[in-house]
Amino acid sequence: MRITLRGVRGSLPSPMGSDEYQQKLATIIATALEKSKKEDNFDIPAFIRTLPKNLKYNIGGNTTCVEVQSDSGKIYILDAGTGIRALGDELMASEFGKGQGEISLFFTHTHWDHIHGLPFFKPVYIPGNKVHFYSILDDLQERLAYQTDFRFFPAPFNDTASTKNFIKLEIDKSYELEPGLSVRTIPLKHPGGCVAYRFTNERGSFIFATDVEFTGDYLEDLNTSTDFFNDADLIVLDAQYTLDESFQKFDWGHTSFTMAVNCALKWRTRHMVLTHHEPAYSDETLMENYREAVKHRNSMGKSWPRLHIAREGARFKI
Repeated sequence: MRITLRGVRGSLPSPMGSDEYQQKLATIIATALEKSKKEDNFDIPAFIRTLPKNLKYNIGGNTTCVEVQSDSGKIYILDAGTGIRALGDELMASEFGKGQGEISLFFTHTHWDHIHGLPFFKPVYIPGNKVHFYSILDDLQERLAYQTDFRFFPAPFNDTASTKNFIKLEIDKSYELEPGLSVRTIPLKHPGGCVAYRFTNERGSFIFATDVEFTGDYLEDLNTSTDFFNDADLIVLDAQYTLDESFQKFDWGHTSFTMAVNCALKWRTRHMVLTHHEPAYSDETLMENYREAVKHRNSMGKSWPRLHIAREGARFKI
């Protein structure tokens, strides 16, 4: 199982502005000039590889979308934020561009930042392509069609040429997607509702749990009612706020990075990825939050789970 993060922001797209870009560029140039003075044959590609992550990469401004590729090569997409657009463009270079593709989309919920990339997902427009839509909702098709009503968008969802199949999932029931790969879902605490997904193959499990407000009480209640989160190899978990912000935004439906670490420790998670980034945060602010999350884990006397900051293009393998 290979997991690729395609969109990692919450709430709305947040492309990097010129001021932040110039600040990052100035830091890189200053670092390069200092290092080049000490080396006779300054190697630019090698220098770039040694940069810290906050300078080497952009976190990315697209909203939530995760690609899961099974060992057989089948692709499963989690949510359709704006990160799904570029993924669709890549797929068009394969059988999807010929109308011979088949793909599955899983929806955690239908808040706008988790569906507003779908109208720009090109494979859905190509006749012959088969698209399977999974959720716990009775009216998913109606909701997806509503956002492309003629008042809001020129191409109605129900008029797109792909063949569509809508599958309603039952809570906490395991479904075999293909030999050796299953998925299970449970509800999460979030205004309007949301669900988490757990994908499991013979080597381990991956959990996607975005848009959830974990508190100490909720965590304890959840742990007594389900084993859904226990012993996962990888979890991509909502960590939108700092701890102070989470108190100021109580009942907004998102988790602090401090509580996210507490959750991962409680569940014996091996790797945790902090995601659904606050759109107002710069890359440097997000990296500082990440460093604080690592510091919090260390203060608990633990070296695991290994923590990661979600960024567009990041890949993980189970």
